[in-house]
Amino acid sequence: MKTEYIALLMLMGLVVITALGMLVGSHFLSARRPTKVKSTPYESGIPVLGGTRERFSVKFYLVAMLFIVFDIETVFMIPWGVSFRQLGLFGLIEMLVFVLILLVGFIYVWKRGALEWD
Repeated sequence: MKTEYIALLMLMGLVVITALGMLVGSHFLSARRPTKVKSTPYESGIPVLGGTRERFSVKFYLVAMLFIVFDIETVFMIPWGVSFRQLGLFGLIEMLVFVLILLVGFIYVWKRGALEWD
């Protein structure tokens, strides 16, 4: 029983040594030629427009939270779709209630103007 643990510890040690070796090797073998262009921020090919301390609009966070809420529904819908035949009519009714609640929430958010960016 101890031989299995020894083999596992040896494997873990080999992994740690390999990872550390790669990190140390890349640190010493890499060429460093810092330039002004390399040290400037770069985001998807678009030049930086402002400072890094700008505040985001509250609308940004609101849309992000709404995305998460309406994206979580897939976490519930995928398992339901997998076991649709086993759940029968009860599962269908429960999912219809779930989708109806989401639809009411979406209409409420839409009417309140949470999806408008102007």
